[in-house]
Amino acid sequence: MGTNSGERPRRGRPRDPEAEPRIRRYAVQLLLERGFDGMTVDDVAEAAGVGKATIYRRWASKEELANDAMGQLFDIEIPDADTGSIAGDLRQVYKDALTFVSSKEGVALVRLAISEMNRDEQFAALYRTYLEQRITLTAAALERARGRGERIGPGADPVLMVHWLAGVLILRALTGEPMPAPEDADHLVAMTLRCIVE
Repeated sequence: MGTNSGERPRRGRPRDPEAEPRIRRYAVQLLLERGFDGMTVDDVAEAAGVGKATIYRRWASKEELANDAMGQLFDIEIPDADTGSIAGDLRQVYKDALTFVSSKEGVALVRLAISEMNRDEQFAALYRTYLEQRITLTAAALERARGRGERIGPGADPVLMVHWLAGVLILRALTGEPMPAPEDADHLVAMTLRCIVE
């Protein structure tokens, strides 16, 4: 029986709404297991149960997929905070970061960063992108604090604020020392506040 609606019938399978998060999840898993060079689009497609075309319709290259997957992982595990005070913002972000690096996946990610960043420029670029995003969020948090009348010093540097915590975590991973626990967040926040509050 015909139709007069003028609409063309849809062909093929309907889009799987769970495909994108599943692809990202397996992309991260393979990155952590194999490094950037060892992760292939073929393997991600197989693990996620999709065709390569499904991946390339969403991401133009392996680099874009890896960048997006890692960025979302960081955003989920260490989201931005807007608690109403700079101390509260820092405390929330630090607790989330320390909880993440205390997990198996988080430790693997830090170790992967150390082993891959000097060897693979593309992988290093992923981390620089994440750090730049975190610096932008930190700068916005400082501006919100100033807008609320908090006494943020003119020398408060969002770049150093991000780099010093990242440096602590990388140094702990390099030396094999335990990562700071989430309960250490208050101590780290107090150290940061001494440097940024007048």
